[in-house]
Amino acid sequence: MEQEGIIRLSIFFGLFFVFTVIEYMFPRRKVVKSKTRRWVTNWSVSVFNVLTLRLFSFALPLLAIGAAFDAQNLGIGLFNQLGFSFWVEFILVILILDFFIWLQHLLTHKIEFLWRIHRVHHSDTEMDISTAIRFHPIEIALSMGLKIGLVYALGADPLSVLIFEIVLNGSSIFNHANINIPNKIDKFMRILIVTPDMHRIHHSSNRVEHDTNFGFALSVWDHIFQTYKSRPERDHKEMEIGLNWQDTKPDELGWSLGLPFKKNG
Repeated sequence: MEQEGIIRLSIFFGLFFVFTVIEYMFPRRKVVKSKTRRWVTNWSVSVFNVLTLRLFSFALPLLAIGAAFDAQNLGIGLFNQLGFSFWVEFILVILILDFFIWLQHLLTHKIEFLWRIHRVHHSDTEMDISTAIRFHPIEIALSMGLKIGLVYALGADPLSVLIFEIVLNGSSIFNHANINIPNKIDKFMRILIVTPDMHRIHHSSNRVEHDTNFGFALSVWDHIFQTYKSRPERDHKEMEIGLNWQDTKPDELGWSLGLPFKKNG
């Protein structure tokens, strides 16, 4: 369990550093607002999320990976009854968990009280790798609860869950990155995975646009369920990111944490 945490953190910080360098060298959009202030707020929100998961673990000592080990030891869950080979189970676990992350994301845009929480993420007025860690602690707790329930129901293999968690974190960093990928390569990549240009449309201030492209890792669910949008109405370099608040309020930690409880917007 401790090794799992070390592995995930090492990969996360490694990818964060790599994409920080790539953003600096090959930016897709010109950054016009204070990056320092945004990053301090977004990282501070992330610290609150870590503390939330620590508190969450007191109520539910086994988080996603622990739940997988527990289900395996107890012999419960779908895959513990079916006896599939590791690779068949691995592919199915990745697909099923990614689909439910897509569905959860869709619901956070369709159900009012969930949207009030999720809009903390969307209120960022720029989109870069720090946006990937800007989620309200309540959303992080709800998402973890969903994953724990799914892992128990599936009886998912612990290694498959670990790889999925790494892929999910890595893809979130990647698809929020302000990096310039040549159009031909981007078009080819988004047949299967979510690219930064594809996900940037989802962060448009235009409600019609940010109610599309819900995928985090795989893009196939948006293609299948017709929630895919290929390009924004305005050019990627000109489109407006965020929500109603196009001032400095989203850069404030207190304002961001309190946003789910505000009536307007």
